[in-house]
Amino acid sequence: MSKIRDISLAPSGERKIAWARRYMPLLQGIEEDFRKTKPLEGLKISLSVHMEAKTAYLCRVLEAGGAEMHVTGCNPLSTQDDVAAALAAGGMDVSAWRGATEEEYEDHLMTALSAGPNIVIDDGGDLAGLLHTKMRHLLPGVIGGCEETTTGLNRLRAMAREGALEYPVIAVNDARCKYLFDNRYGTGQSVWDGINRTTNLIVAGKCVVVAGYGWCGKGIAMRAKGFGARVIVTEIDPVKALEARMDGFDVMPMSVAASLGDLFITATGCCDVITKEHFPKLKDGAILCNAGHFNVEVDVKFLEEHAVEKYDARPNIRGCRLVNGKTIFVLAEGRLVNLASGDGHPAEIMDMSFAIQALSARYLAQHRDSLPKSETGARGVVLPVPKEIDEDVAHRKLRAWNIRIDTLTPLQQEYLDGWEH
Repeated sequence: MSKIRDISLAPSGERKIAWARRYMPLLQGIEEDFRKTKPLEGLKISLSVHMEAKTAYLCRVLEAGGAEMHVTGCNPLSTQDDVAAALAAGGMDVSAWRGATEEEYEDHLMTALSAGPNIVIDDGGDLAGLLHTKMRHLLPGVIGGCEETTTGLNRLRAMAREGALEYPVIAVNDARCKYLFDNRYGTGQSVWDGINRTTNLIVAGKCVVVAGYGWCGKGIAMRAKGFGARVIVTEIDPVKALEARMDGFDVMPMSVAASLGDLFITATGCCDVITKEHFPKLKDGAILCNAGHFNVEVDVKFLEEHAVEKYDARPNIRGCRLVNGKTIFVLAEGRLVNLASGDGHPAEIMDMSFAIQALSARYLAQHRDSLPKSETGARGVVLPVPKEIDEDVAHRKLRAWNIRIDTLTPLQQEYLDGWEH
């Protein structure tokens, strides 16, 4: 039985799903293929991804492939209750609601796993974490998993290094058709969508500090520059720092940037990026938000505990007045601003990422008896997305946009493959 807020919200959720589906032609094609071939017939899939319209359509595509779906969200503030209701009204097992407490959130995750999954689709590694701790008895039934994010892969690779990972996982985030577009263009647009609709403030003329210059940080900085902001990048990687400088951005430590920025966006995937060291240096009215998966990049807990006054300045904006008289504003409790304060990535972007998810799930099902093992022979290994899946998604997207490209002639292929020229 589903655990959702209000089943009567289902019609609103259906309209959202229908809108997203219209702009997801890759998944439409995969759905048609899956209905005919049923590659996931007889398998149970537990899925923990931001519970909004694009995710809902992915769930229905996997269901069309024959899978029994048990789904939940991957962030307490990113679930859209009407979308969850729409899936539940259609008979899918859904456990998610917006604003879940930590205890409720874990209960939703455990409920999604309780059916005993054969395939796990994760966004951040929370399902994997529970399977390897509190629900280990379910591990023998798991064929493999798919992981959507950098943060999740960091956790899984740490588990694999320690020999703790008990099943193979396809690194969906590392596919070129994922990180080049989802992380850069998707994050770049959706983060600013969340910030702008929440603050209703101009970006032009402000100093924006972007912490982290990975693919997500690059997209955020690029959009900030387009809005007319001065952009400062903070980094720990010397190569990425050089890249940011050559892309035209100022680069400096956060300890220096803290006193210069008007708006701060963290996108590092690490903890303690903006902390008690930086808070006293911030300008009065500085705005802090996070684009990383977990709410650990800005030390919101310390800020809340040491503020002399706290209040809700606007929906999803928390004002904290410090002992020095300055007021700092935090968006979306320091959680993912593009989903906790917005609708997430554009449908056309998630069409590509979720196409990789669906095809990777099919790959796990089709190759369940021959998946690579780690060098030690253990089942737990992080695998790349097969090249053919990555290129298939790219070709599908080009066809959807009615774009044609060249192909190599036999002579050109021979030239590239040879050495005697």
